[in-house]
Amino acid sequence: MVCAITNYSEWSGNGDKNQLKLYSYWRSSCSRRVRIALNLKGLKYEERAVNLLKGEQFSPEFRKLNPLGYVPVLVDGDIVLSDSFAIILYLEEKYPQHPLLPRDLQKRGINYQAANIVSSSIQPLQNLAILKYIEEKVGPNEQLAWAKQHIEKGFAALEKLLKDYAGRYATGDEVFLADLFLQPQLDAATKMFNVDMTQFPLLSRLNEAYNEIPAFQDAMPDALPASTC
Repeated sequence: MVCAITNYSEWSGNGDKNQLKLYSYWRSSCSRRVRIALNLKGLKYEERAVNLLKGEQFSPEFRKLNPLGYVPVLVDGDIVLSDSFAIILYLEEKYPQHPLLPRDLQKRGINYQAANIVSSSIQPLQNLAILKYIEEKVGPNEQLAWAKQHIEKGFAALEKLLKDYAGRYATGDEVFLADLFLQPQLDAATKMFNVDMTQFPLLSRLNEAYNEIPAFQDAMPDALPASTC
């Protein structure tokens, strides 16, 4: 594990080239989605930390891995992928153990839709860059209200979308793609943005179920080695 990277050879060249490498930030919900997927599939990987608060994601070295300067990035041999959705679908294609998509096409579509609500309509509107922009352009006291508005709008949609499909988990009694996106977002909503979850009983119940799954808990920020922060 590494925490601070100072040259490109450290970003991309060291270590076992056959081992999966995940470049991430410990509190990143997008990175956590990928960690959950890796855990569920039982895949060994090396986690390489990118400190977003120090701006390491904007370094020329990291932008060779992802020109957008976002985490996570997965390196699998000569393959370099960014964006958690793309990474998880790649892992699903290459490593079929513990499938993350149901065979039923309707449920598969619901998984795509739920995951996309989180990844496109909630999380991007509460990320570090957006909140910093809101602070600078609108006011320092507006960040929380902005984030909560968009989180609650997305959660309301998810409650309606999943009510006819949820079992123990989002789309039945097995863990699938939607759950990987939901858990980090639910955790952030309660711990970082003070969202009143009594408005969302279904999502609250799902969050409790996720707390009992080792693959989810092992991906939590508090469970990571100190060297990844």
